[in-house]
Amino acid sequence: MCINKLKRGIAFGLATIQLLVCSMVVHAEPSVSAPSAVLMEASTGEVIYEKNASEQRSPASITKIMTLLLAFEQMDLGKIALSDEVIVSEHASSMGGSQVYLAEGEVQTLETMLKCIVVSSGNDASVAVAEHIAGSEEAFVEMMNEKAVKIGLAGTHFEDCCGLTDSGNHYSTALDIAMMSRELITKYPEIKRFATIWMEDITHVTRQGSSTFTLSSTNKLLKQYQYTTGLKTGFTSKAMFCVSATAAKDGMEMIAVIMGASNGKDRFADARVLLNYGFSICRLYTDCNEESIAPIPVKGGIKDEVSVRYGGEFRYLDLEGNSLENVEKKLELPEQIPAPVVAGQKAGEAVYYLNGIKIGQVPVYFGEDIKAASFGDYFYRAVGFFLL
Repeated sequence: MCINKLKRGIAFGLATIQLLVCSMVVHAEPSVSAPSAVLMEASTGEVIYEKNASEQRSPASITKIMTLLLAFEQMDLGKIALSDEVIVSEHASSMGGSQVYLAEGEVQTLETMLKCIVVSSGNDASVAVAEHIAGSEEAFVEMMNEKAVKIGLAGTHFEDCCGLTDSGNHYSTALDIAMMSRELITKYPEIKRFATIWMEDITHVTRQGSSTFTLSSTNKLLKQYQYTTGLKTGFTSKAMFCVSATAAKDGMEMIAVIMGASNGKDRFADARVLLNYGFSICRLYTDCNEESIAPIPVKGGIKDEVSVRYGGEFRYLDLEGNSLENVEKKLELPEQIPAPVVAGQKAGEAVYYLNGIKIGQVPVYFGEDIKAASFGDYFYRAVGFFLL
């Protein structure tokens, strides 16, 4: 009997050790061969993994993420449209490196040009679009640097719109690339319609006649990783092999940035490692806050109560394996508010707790103006009450 107990004890101990080992394997720090890398969850912007994330490096063609961001921003502002005819200048047609062989004077729609940029990383198409938006590549690069400052890219400076420049004054960081990628895919998710194209034909129409050219994606993850949604690759002899890879699974979207990989195969292998790591350890809690909130009583106002609304949705990224069913929301609002009340003024907060620990909050705002009641308001209210 003692021997049987001992055997059961040993078996239980081995099973426990096995579970611990498996847990350690799942959550072990990922091994990335590239000198610089970042893994970010897109909706929250939370960095899950980083390796020399703020090291300034040549970004090569992932520079085009900023070019695309500005193009979609200009479309959103109504200044350009996908149907625009983009004329290829001599300067644009002279670009070397990765190109789609646009001829001087050739005309393509902006939609086709964006496909050329995203799918085949066309430097000529990038310059043509930059000139279409800003009049010249130089003016467009100024816009790129202004945008970089605006969205907080502390380690980034651009010299061109396509990444062909290998000068020491054209640089970015893995963290900054992740941030600009997040800005692009969260604000303009329609980019994925372009970034998931594997192969597509376009037609060149020039003085020499009409010819077909096949765009072929530089992002091999489209065939290698089933959750891939984009985004952009890059290579020069100075930058080496780079990629900003995006993927969506289980309601989450990850951004894996690899800079300076020694070859293309390692670039994509590193990205897959990071994406798998992110999806394995992360769980996302989302509250859209679409339900209504009871109005708050108003003291001394022309109305007795004021409507309130949530300031937005709440998102929390858990990396510890907690059960997100334990998240609780508590409204912290005043029982009464004195008039006047201004619409958009903060009324309080919706505070979220996980296992009793605060994990975040969302502001709650007043939804309307309520003026302070005057003597006349009280008089007419009294009269109305008497007549009723």
